[in-house]
Order: sequence, then C-alpha cells, then structure tokens
Amino acid sequence: MNPDQRKDWDTYFMDIAYMVSTRSRCSRRHVGAVLVQGKKLLGTAYNGAPSGVPDCSEAGCMIAEDYELAVENGQEIMIKKQRCVRTIHAEQNLLLFTDRIDREGSSVYVTDEPCWTCANMLANSGITEIVYHRPYPKDTGKVTAMMSQKGIVFRRLESYDPPRETATEIEN
Repeated sequence: MNPDQRKDWDTYFMDIAYMVSTRSRCSRRHVGAVLVQGKKLLGTAYNGAPSGVPDCSEAGCMIAEDYELAVENGQEIMIKKQRCVRTIHAEQNLLLFTDRIDREGSSVYVTDEPCWTCANMLANSGITEIVYHRPYPKDTGKVTAMMSQKGIVFRRLESYDPPRETATEIEN
C-alpha cells in the first residue's frame, strides 16, 4: 500500500477487530469484535472467560459436544459440534458492554463469522450490519438465512489480510 493512501473503512475497522482479538487467552480461537456507528468506534470486545474467573490458558477449555441434524445433498446427516463453554464469545461481550442506543443502526466488525447463538443475539441488538472475515461453516447456512430475514447486511471480507502481529492458529 502506498504510504500516502489511507486504508478503506472496512480494512481499518477489521484491523481494529483483529488487534482486539490479541487480548483473548483462548487456545482454540482468538476473536475480536468492534461496534461502529457511521465511522465512529463505539466499543470493542474479545472472547474469554468472565472477568475474575480463570480462563482457558489457566484452567483449560471446558469442551461441550452436541450434535445437530443437517441436510446435505438431500441426505440427513448428524454434525458433531464442539465448543468451549468457559468462554464468552466476543459478540456477546460486545453486547454486554455497549448500550442499546449506541447499537441502533450500527455495524459490527468481527474477525469470525458469528455462531448461531451470537447471530441470534446480534439479530435482536439493533445493529443493521455484520462484517466478518473468517468463515464459520458449521452455522453459515442458517445464520445467512436469518440475517436475510431480519434485513441485516451480512457480508464477508474475503480479500482482507489481517495484520501479521495478530496471526494465530485456529482449532476447529
């Protein structure tokens, strides 16, 4: 990038979301989220254990497994899902630590596509747009359908490159 050029707004806010994700102590996935109204940053959050409680790096992950019935190519299949229940997701923390009035008509930039639970919460939060980078294929179909039903702009920044200092390995 030419040093005289500014980053576009999507890149700027996604860079901030990735920098916020570096605060996460989760060994499986570092996720950051930012709340933006217009071009004004209103809040940031990352995934982690509740304040004052040992996190995954200290106490280990609390993995819960469940199964979900899905249809692929006309066939019903069971999908195994694993998730850490010690961790509050970045989107959930963002909603906990921002005001409803600030969320009305705002955008959320999040490093990872929201899971079904976070998507449900965001759908009722007053936001009008979700911008994400890394896909979460386990919930993409139903999350995309719900966002369409709600009229929430839901888009992926596919050609985005995160800042090098935020790179982490992801466990699925």
